[in-house]
Order: sequence, then C-alpha cells, then structure tokens
Amino acid sequence: MQKTILLTLKFVLLLFFVTACSNSSGRYQQKNDSKPTRIPTKSELVDITPRAEPHSRGGNKSQYQVLGKTYSVLKSAKNFSQTGTASWYGEKFHGHLTSNGEIYNMYAMSAAHKNLPLPTYLKVTNNANNKSVIVRVNDRGPFHQDRIIDLSYSAAYKLGMMKTGVANVTITAITDFSVPKQVIAPKPKSSSIVKTSQRKYIQVFATKNETLANKTAQALQSLYQINTIIPKNNDIYRIQMGPISDTKQLNTILANLKKSGYPKAFSRK
Repeated sequence: MQKTILLTLKFVLLLFFVTACSNSSGRYQQKNDSKPTRIPTKSELVDITPRAEPHSRGGNKSQYQVLGKTYSVLKSAKNFSQTGTASWYGEKFHGHLTSNGEIYNMYAMSAAHKNLPLPTYLKVTNNANNKSVIVRVNDRGPFHQDRIIDLSYSAAYKLGMMKTGVANVTITAITDFSVPKQVIAPKPKSSSIVKTSQRKYIQVFATKNETLANKTAQALQSLYQINTIIPKNNDIYRIQMGPISDTKQLNTILANLKKSGYPKAFSRK
C-alpha cells in the first residue's frame, strides 16, 4: 500500500514538472512585441542629458555572438556617425534587463546598438522630417542586418516614426561633455523663485543595507531617468529621487512606485 502511494506521488510530481515546462514562455511573457496602451507624457519626451560615464561592466566584451554571428564592440564612440534604418522596441521588453544590466523602460530616452560601447549618448535625427532626439545606448541590438539602431518607444514617438515603425536616421555620438561658458542670465521673477522653492524629492525607502541601496538607486535612475541620491544618516541609507519641480510628474512617479513594490514611498522637500 505504501509503495503504491509513493509511486502515485512520483507520477503526480512528474506530471506537474512536465506541465510546467510545457507552459514556460521563456524570458519574455509576450511572444511578439507590441505598442503600449498609452502615449508618452510630456516629461517622458524630454531629451536625456548627456554626461560622462564609465563603461558598464556588462555588455562591453570586445566581441560577442548572437544567432551564430560575431559582433565587435568599439573601444570608443568618439567621432562615430552612421546613417541607416531605425526601428523601436516596446511592451515585450519593458521591465526586463538590458545588456548592461539596467532595466529597460520603453518610456525613457534609450536605445540599443550592436557595436557602440555601453553607455553611449547619441543624437538621432529622422532624415524624413528633421526631428531629432538624444538617447542613451544601454542595450544590444537590433539583430536585423538592415537596421542600425533600436529606439525606445518614447524616442521613436518623438521622432514621428510610429506610423511606419521604421525610419531612415542619422546617429551621431556625443562625447564632448565639457561645460559651456556660463552666460549671465537676468534675475528670475518672483514666480520662478516660487517654482524653484517648490521642488520636491521622492523618498522611496530607507535601509541599512548599503549594497541594496546602491543597486536600487541605480535601477530607479535608469528606469525613470530622474537623479537618485542616497543620503546617509545614523547608518540608514535613504533612497531619494529628485529634485522634481513638476507636480504632475512627481505624482505619476510616486503612484508608479507604490504599485511597484514601494508602498511607503512619499514626497518630501
């Protein structure tokens, strides 16, 4: 009797394992990529600001292989320029890791390229309408031989290429991060002073784990393209995003954070 029960149990476990494997959809939940349910907000269409960054640990091997083909990674993006077909990627990849270990956000100004070092800042110009956008390359692709760059949804939307899905573009690397000469501006009006004083931060959470604080701050900054700081007080690290002067943008990000595992996130001055 006991032997029969053990055999039955083994059969049930085996059946569960086979079923689970047959239902697995791999890394991505969607089989095909798709357009998101909403268009980018005004704040999500703002160009990213280029800045000097070290090459990331991930995604920068001198050579790598995809689908049996070998690709080489440039040591520097200096003087790099290229003209060709751009495509975009969206919902299927949103929230998944990029090639350099960040989190892909289809509403951020980012892109994928086969050969440029990660990260690289690019100016992308749609040659059909002369619209341009500045993006940060943090991923690899597209692995279609007739395409030179995969843009985030927001970047593609800003370039006006959503109807066709692709566009002929010219991409130019931005490698000069020197600060321009300061121009003396007129004194701000009282309304401007009030707006500046109303800038707020979002405190996501607090922890004593320095490693967790650093990794979370990097992931949030990559995902939302908002400066993220980690002030330390009494051995506690506080992950804070900002400053953010746009109240609507702040409320949107705060709501998203609360839905994404940070229910105690709150705004502060």
